[in-house]
Amino acid sequence: MKPILSLLLSASSLLAAPLVKITPTFQNQNIKLPVALAIPPDGSNRLFLVQQFGKITILPKDRSSSEEVTFLDVTDRPLIKKQFEEGLLGLAFHPDYAKNRKFYIYYSLQDPKHTRVSEMQTSANDPNKADLTTERVLLEVPQPFWNHNSGNILFGSDGYLYISIGDGGKGNDPQRFSQNTFVYNGKILRIDVDTRAGSRPYGLPSDNPFLNKPGHHPEIFALGLRNPWGLTFHPDTKELWAADVGQGAYEEINIIKNGGNYGWSFNEATHSANAHPEKPSKELTFIDPIHEYGRQDGISITGGLHYRGTAVPALQGKYLYGDWGFGTLWALDHKKEKSTNTKIFIRTEKQQKFRPTAFVEDAKGELLILSHDHRIYTISSQK
Repeated sequence: MKPILSLLLSASSLLAAPLVKITPTFQNQNIKLPVALAIPPDGSNRLFLVQQFGKITILPKDRSSSEEVTFLDVTDRPLIKKQFEEGLLGLAFHPDYAKNRKFYIYYSLQDPKHTRVSEMQTSANDPNKADLTTERVLLEVPQPFWNHNSGNILFGSDGYLYISIGDGGKGNDPQRFSQNTFVYNGKILRIDVDTRAGSRPYGLPSDNPFLNKPGHHPEIFALGLRNPWGLTFHPDTKELWAADVGQGAYEEINIIKNGGNYGWSFNEATHSANAHPEKPSKELTFIDPIHEYGRQDGISITGGLHYRGTAVPALQGKYLYGDWGFGTLWALDHKKEKSTNTKIFIRTEKQQKFRPTAFVEDAKGELLILSHDHRIYTISSQK
């Protein structure tokens, strides 16, 4: 189903009263620019909060506590020249973390400007401290501009690490990176951190779509993306979902396929982007998003996860996402026959600083919304 038709089918739901309210939590924590959160697969249920300026902290089990535990601090590194999209952006724990203590981070560096994906280990003597001396750099990607770094990283059920990288920044993809198969920008990569391929510090999955294809980086899993911000695997289907920030007209949600091309910068969602005079070659096939919205509803999409909590039973199984600029929240119930997109929260005048940067789960599967106003929010049913 085309996204435009999906929007028409859900028009009545967009007019319904919002379903949820948001409430700040962890209010006594000194949080600054939260952008990601991960729970290690070690049974501890600890919440590791990524703060863009260069720290990862462990949130207390008592949400009213002011106790602060710093797991990793790289604030002494030249992470940020322009704050808006640079910095420490991603964290993923190895599936066998309980035994090998390995985790992975994504961050930007300056002079020359580039992004880096590194492997580290937690201290053997303190499970609440990262051992910076164990850093092993896996990948470095040159960045021509300060924005569109993306930076979401996560492991799939296949055990491979997925890495999202934006198109390099500025407007209209001026370097034509997103469709260029010999650069990493504008792509989702997939690597095997447990093996090695040639001189690479990682391995290459045997079903990566461009393996052994001349003129193509073999790490590429999907291409034609602008600034994917919010990767998640569907808990049942294991499909990879990605929210991709639009340029001047449309925001989009994609289901990422092995070898899929999502059209940027020829297309913006299902529409011609008019970014370049040249037209796509006839050999190219673009995959449409499963949902899009225009500037009347927002300016910068933030994805997104499939809700498994109990605080708002009506939302179970739906994909919850929002818009960074408008502060609006939606629930997308995606079905092949008919998708329904429901507006579940509208920011009030008093909540103008609420700007969602990530949708994550706590240890019980309840939703936590990270926000650019240096806060974390929970949701509950609107009474």
